[in-house]
Amino acid sequence: MFEPSYLKLQKKGELKERIAQAISILENCKLCPRLCGVNRLNNEVGYCKTGRKARVASFNAHFGEESPLVGKYGSGTIFFSSCNLLCSFCQNYEISHLREGMDVEPIHIAEMMIQLQSRGCHNINFVTPTHVVPQILEALPFAIEKGLNVPLVYNCGGYERVETLRLLEDIIDIYMPDFKFWESRWSERYCNVKDYQKVACSAIKEMHRQVGDLVINGEGIAQRGLLIRHLVMPNDVSGTRQVLQFIADEISPNTYVNVMDQYRPCGKAYQDEYINRRLSAKEFRAAMNSAKEVGLVRLDPRDRIRFIFAL
Repeated sequence: MFEPSYLKLQKKGELKERIAQAISILENCKLCPRLCGVNRLNNEVGYCKTGRKARVASFNAHFGEESPLVGKYGSGTIFFSSCNLLCSFCQNYEISHLREGMDVEPIHIAEMMIQLQSRGCHNINFVTPTHVVPQILEALPFAIEKGLNVPLVYNCGGYERVETLRLLEDIIDIYMPDFKFWESRWSERYCNVKDYQKVACSAIKEMHRQVGDLVINGEGIAQRGLLIRHLVMPNDVSGTRQVLQFIADEISPNTYVNVMDQYRPCGKAYQDEYINRRLSAKEFRAAMNSAKEVGLVRLDPRDRIRFIFAL
């Protein structure tokens, strides 16, 4: 029988200490690589514009995620408002940039988890969790007490601090980072960070160290491991070949990868000459060819279908 990692940590009595460590970081916030240093315990805000409380935009059973997460009853997504990256082209611009949502207490997050589990969701999927790791951890004991027993998914933008990820070891079962850019000129242009590639490489290596390649049970449902998303963008802004080569060579050729073709101009993308249009079929074919050529063998089936019809 599969048992989520956090239940084992709770039984050993170590979860409480992890929560305390995470909360202490908020006093001089260095949760993410931006290292803002503000005192979020006193509701000071840095780049993510988030103080002591997490803000939630929505929670629901999501059927648009990757196949091993969705299964029959959906992935239980909790969308947190704001973000530590704030990409100018974000497809959830109202949630990330405009911070739509409501401030919530840990008990409320726990109740969301339990509601999603009761609907049959195969996992709890924390969307944009980087800036609210302590608040998520605070909610876990309440949820465990109420019977939470499904895998936890850390669905992030890839711009993660390794020190924070280490607090999540044996808590998060499935890591699902984006790998957005390879070249710093694009990450600086669209996310205001020069070191995205370096940070993402280190973070994804740490995630893989903790959970390994994605493990899927006999019913096709993910239980534990790493799943990487890569959004192919117009004019090769995302550096697809280099990103996929890194994954194959330095993570694992058996990494489950979703090479995504759904880019469309959102947010401020219409104002930018390089990304103010949708992705072409030719660009996506080139991306899928690159995935094959570098030796990646586990691609999300939805994209294989798109690739076939794009030929």
